[in-house]
Amino acid sequence: MARQTTNEFRRRVYDALEEGPVGPGPGVWIDRLLMALILVNLAAVVLESMPALGARYGMTFDVIEYFSLVVFTVEYGFRVWSAVERGPHRDLTNTHARLKYIFSAPGLVDLVAVLPFWLTLLLPPDFRFLLVFRMVRFFKIARYSPAMRSLLDVLYRERRALSGCVVMAGGATLVLGALMHLAEGAVQPDKLGTIPDAMWWAIVTLGTIGYGDVVPVNGLGKMVATLGIFTGVILIALPVGIIATGFPEQVHRRDFVVTWSMIARVPLFAELDASEIADVMELLRTRVAEPGEVIVREGEAAHSIYFIAEGNVDVALKKGEPVRLEQGQFFGEVAVLRRAPRSATATAVGRTSLLVLDAEDLHALMKRDKRIAERVKDTVEKRVGKRDVTPKEKE
Repeated sequence: MARQTTNEFRRRVYDALEEGPVGPGPGVWIDRLLMALILVNLAAVVLESMPALGARYGMTFDVIEYFSLVVFTVEYGFRVWSAVERGPHRDLTNTHARLKYIFSAPGLVDLVAVLPFWLTLLLPPDFRFLLVFRMVRFFKIARYSPAMRSLLDVLYRERRALSGCVVMAGGATLVLGALMHLAEGAVQPDKLGTIPDAMWWAIVTLGTIGYGDVVPVNGLGKMVATLGIFTGVILIALPVGIIATGFPEQVHRRDFVVTWSMIARVPLFAELDASEIADVMELLRTRVAEPGEVIVREGEAAHSIYFIAEGNVDVALKKGEPVRLEQGQFFGEVAVLRRAPRSATATAVGRTSLLVLDAEDLHALMKRDKRIAERVKDTVEKRVGKRDVTPKEKE
């Protein structure tokens, strides 16, 4: 019993620290509070470096730091402890699952965000430079911000194209540096007398910065500089275009994958092909039911089918004990197909995320694709028996 209670509490901790795929759960509010704390902490680190503010508000900055340290340490401990609840880790041993999280990119960022401060309490004052690693806390925002996660995913997915841009920039730097050395090495030996010296000018020019510390003075050098300016514009535009194109695609892909995976887990749609699932995705909407909330009530009109993406639902039948439905199951389809009032009451057991398909959309989908209609009717027949399928459903 105690073990079951511990496992349930661990699951709740994991759910609270993670954002559910459908609807704003407790994890969203925790993420927002942690994001706010990170931003306050980073602002304190920056302002503390100013001598006047550091001397005047030193105590305030220390309070912010200690409070942040405690919160981030507790958060890290809970994330390590609840890592066994992570989907890909559920088949691993508890120790293996926690080690997988500790050495993952998010786990390492969480560790570096708190470890340097604890080390400075144990090491000599000379090691206080480790406190600069507090700025790593900025990267924790990547976990709490879907936009930053999407951007990092774009950088990873387009890594080959971006690596090509880096190679081209390196080659252009070398070529322009060599050309400028040949053009003006004798004229400005102190600045362009060697190819490495000229490569500094090439880097500044290709980056479109133009510090002005090295400028061409003869006609040939100015021609090389003109070539470098146009090349730099192209090299800057390439990665910007790659990222700008990939970012909206990644956002769309992320939403698509989340919805696709939830639909694929529903037995009713498990055998549908890609095009059929895509049709269903366009028709679904989301709903979140709070604990104890009545989702459908016996006797009311049937307007929708409900698919359980997360959580549990109790269906109270006229006869017998309530039936508990779990993630991946669905309810309400019989009344929708019969165009009849609800025959049972469905209540959310805990916080439940639902995918909702309106009755009109279901009928339109079944009319448009006979294969989907047959699969839906076959499922209903298995659940209520062929004798209960009315002629109206066979239209």
